[in-house]
Amino acid sequence: MGKPGAEDLLLATQADTEGWYGKLKNAHELTGRAMDSALHNDAKETAAAYQAAAALREVESGNREQARADARAALKLAPNRDVRAMAALALARAGDTAGAETLAAQLDKTFPLDTLVQRYWLPTIRAAVALERQDPNRAIELLKVASTIELGEITQFTIFLCPVYLRGEACLMLHDGDRATAEFQKFIDHRGVVMNFPWGALARLGLARAYAMQAGFPVAAVSDRRKEDGARRAPLQPDALAKARAAYQDFLTLWKDADPDIPILKKAKSEYAKLR
Repeated sequence: MGKPGAEDLLLATQADTEGWYGKLKNAHELTGRAMDSALHNDAKETAAAYQAAAALREVESGNREQARADARAALKLAPNRDVRAMAALALARAGDTAGAETLAAQLDKTFPLDTLVQRYWLPTIRAAVALERQDPNRAIELLKVASTIELGEITQFTIFLCPVYLRGEACLMLHDGDRATAEFQKFIDHRGVVMNFPWGALARLGLARAYAMQAGFPVAAVSDRRKEDGARRAPLQPDALAKARAAYQDFLTLWKDADPDIPILKKAKSEYAKLR
């Protein structure tokens, strides 16, 4: 093994970079190696955090089952504050709202005066639960409290702008392409903050979907979590359509070497084909 605390961090960072480019199989293998290195140096909490972060990477790519497995395994390994927070968010996004709410209640009780828990993690977890329950207005309301600190560093691991991403998702559910564009654009504008957090790459797809919505495409093109019923249809807007095509191209170029079986990549290609 390498220098304690150095090798595992390098491997975990490389895993995030692979995830940024949609190479999830490589990312999964590197996360396992990072965890092994950390465990070899008796750093159970660090290893658990790597696995919880992997759950967040998997869930937004559409691999819900893998995300749930990673989140639950991380909790068994070392359920500290950050691990519980990341695992709760991953579980909420993966459809286990009961598990997410249980963890949120534990965090609330254990850390009543912790600013990051009370103003970042809990609103974000609860907003994710609201989105899973198809209540985007509730999600946006919950996320208001996080707005003043959402661009900050909330853990030593590469996890950034989670409230921003969920607010963008909520705006898509509300058919509000303008607001969704503003949220996902923050990932582009704050590239130095986002670094190689894989949600930053996926935010480019969110931006493409927001532009497509502005162009007048039905909300059903956004993802299978959304419903086409009631989708606002309007005459196609050429400028927004051009931006949507460019944004989809940017994402698909970024993921040109991605694992081909990733659910969100398949959806992105299908959506892009409808715009051409």
